[in-house]
Amino acid sequence: MAVKFGIHIGQQKATVQQLRDLWTYADRAGADWISLWDHLYEAPPEGGTQPHFEAFSLLGALAVDTKRARLGCLVFCSAYRNIGVLMKGFVSLDHLSGGRFEPGLGSGWHDGEARAYGIHFPSQGARFRMLEEQIEVVDRWKRGEERVSFSGEYVTLEEASMLPSAMGKLPLWIGGVGPNKTLRMAGKYAQGWNAAYITADKFGELNSILDGWCEKADRHPCDVERSINLTFSMSWDDPQVVRERLTAQWGPGAERIIGGSLMGRPSDVMEQIAPYVQNRADLINIVIRPPWDQELLAAYFEEVVPQMRREWS
Repeated sequence: MAVKFGIHIGQQKATVQQLRDLWTYADRAGADWISLWDHLYEAPPEGGTQPHFEAFSLLGALAVDTKRARLGCLVFCSAYRNIGVLMKGFVSLDHLSGGRFEPGLGSGWHDGEARAYGIHFPSQGARFRMLEEQIEVVDRWKRGEERVSFSGEYVTLEEASMLPSAMGKLPLWIGGVGPNKTLRMAGKYAQGWNAAYITADKFGELNSILDGWCEKADRHPCDVERSINLTFSMSWDDPQVVRERLTAQWGPGAERIIGGSLMGRPSDVMEQIAPYVQNRADLINIVIRPPWDQELLAAYFEEVVPQMRREWS
């Protein structure tokens, strides 16, 4: 499989028109993937002091504004929505996009925004149990069951139909880096696995663990596409200046983010991405937190990406 290149957008600190301009540019520039994140507050957290748009409503605009890229959300937080309503939304987005939508699910992490809006946000272990119940019923709908009943700890369905069905196959992505729970679920249920802001060595280590979980579920490891999200920290500045800026933004979590960032000038990027490709990344997503430098973005998509496509096709 040739390596694919995408963009993951944080819909914060920008107007709706600026966001639409960004994803329509990415689609025209040849991005293979465009996704949004599922947050209500900004990230890194600033206490809800920055403008931030909700994901699902914007995904409708993304679906009709674009023509060719695969679309998704990496990832919807399991605690934020009823799974039946969420699945209905998946199908609607799939029809709006002509079959290009690929949903993602994960356990979430931004407890500050959940607390602010009164959303029940249980422990990590409970969120994992909730997530697996949701994935189970999504899998049943995807496999064509006309009506799904389910009685679990967190999910209750009574002969719930899903009409119309999706136009596309709705490949399911599971996001996260937990080796025992997240990767087990990805190996059993998912068509794609997404990791964010980790080093290439860590990505390779988790990839091998995911292979094992696939085999235990009687699936071939190639059945699960592998993707990595890397912070788009390219700059005309010295990389040390960028490192200091990220440290100020993220505080104690800065080293993890820096370890999964593209830093430096456009000419440096291919060398930074190569280890992820060597560790079997199928899809490389750059993460845009507005504001962004359009000149740098154009250099990436119009100069660096074509070179990488030639090298890794």
